[in-house]
Amino acid sequence: MDIHKIVNELKTEYPEKNIIINEPGEIICEIEPTSEHTEFSIAVAVVDSIVPHYHNYSVEEYEIIKGTLELQLDGHTVMLRESQSIRIDPEVVHSAKGSETWFRVISKPGWNTEDHILISDETG
Repeated sequence: MDIHKIVNELKTEYPEKNIIINEPGEIICEIEPTSEHTEFSIAVAVVDSIVPHYHNYSVEEYEIIKGTLELQLDGHTVMLRESQSIRIDPEVVHSAKGSETWFRVISKPGWNTEDHILISDETG
């Protein structure tokens, strides 16, 4: 993943928005962060991979903007392409693989660190 190129594209597309590099395979641009309203948040994610995790309370909707995403939902594989979307309910373990795949993430209630449980946190 060309982090510098993607960050520049995100800054051009979404000026003055907060950009977070979570790990080498995941970049998040906060479009409407939880800090503005707790009921929901909207972000654009650009990923090569997302580590397995789940949320106790949040419902997430992923909508593919560019590329394809191989999503693992509780052990089942779902392939998503541009303009396709999927809802991920609370307590569903999910992870993903892409190739600089861009997608919109809507989280209700808004995303927060307390409700982002990594599988390795429980087993490690």
